[in-house]
Amino acid sequence: MSGPGAEPDLGFDPRSLEPLPVDVVSVQSQVVYGCVGNSVAVPTLQALGLNVVPVPTVLLSNTPHYDTLAGGAVPLEWFEGYLRALDERRVLRHARAVLVGYLGSPAQAAALAAWLERATRAKPELLVVLDPVMGDFDSGLYVDPQLPAALRDRLVPHATGLTPNAFEFEQLIGRPLATVAETVAAARGLLEGRTQWVVVTSAAPQEDGGGSRIVLVTSSGHEVVTWERVAYGAKGTGDLFTAAVTGALLQGAGLRDAVVAAHARVATVLERTARLNCNELVLTDA
Repeated sequence: MSGPGAEPDLGFDPRSLEPLPVDVVSVQSQVVYGCVGNSVAVPTLQALGLNVVPVPTVLLSNTPHYDTLAGGAVPLEWFEGYLRALDERRVLRHARAVLVGYLGSPAQAAALAAWLERATRAKPELLVVLDPVMGDFDSGLYVDPQLPAALRDRLVPHATGLTPNAFEFEQLIGRPLATVAETVAAARGLLEGRTQWVVVTSAAPQEDGGGSRIVLVTSSGHEVVTWERVAYGAKGTGDLFTAAVTGALLQGAGLRDAVVAAHARVATVLERTARLNCNELVLTDA
């Protein structure tokens, strides 16, 4: 029998067992109520048949646009412990992708960059998708003012691909990008090292004629894909889009097909949410 504080006798050595067959490590915000960050990425990826380990960067009752809010950023000691535990549990043995979204502080960005450096060195084929969540034209910057530089300098070099909206892309680049041509040129400037592609959503809004424009840029060229916009303002569409792109890529889709599938998923969810007049994204049929 085991005494108090003794290791339980399981009849086998847990270290001899295989780790969970994780497909995606998703590092981003988490809310109790609503569908943003991991609260939308995890069910989206699971619906595609993928196993996900969520790593929270902030834990909130809901998004800050409500009149009450509880919670805050995960303490750095905890966050570093979560990342260390991924190594201790051998998560990268099976993991194929790391999805990075909202971060709670520049210090988290630095800790994550150090972990990604080790992870990609050990597993160069690891897909790293960075959604540099920082704000939008209607809300402005809603993160620590030092975070854009931390994302640009510490995390972009580890990313296989990026999925910023137009505002976030301007924050990364450090200047306004009024046209598609300027957006494409700026994206090409990031295609070095590990970074293979940039997908900018709501690109060049000054040129927007009412459609939803997404600019895809790779080393071999660029493409602009435009759809009619679904006019409904629920939060979390960018998180949903990036999760769906990541999932499609892991299922073998090319970048353009992954973007098209992700946009279709976002449009379906927005149409359902609007039909139900809901204040949060409705991911499945009620």
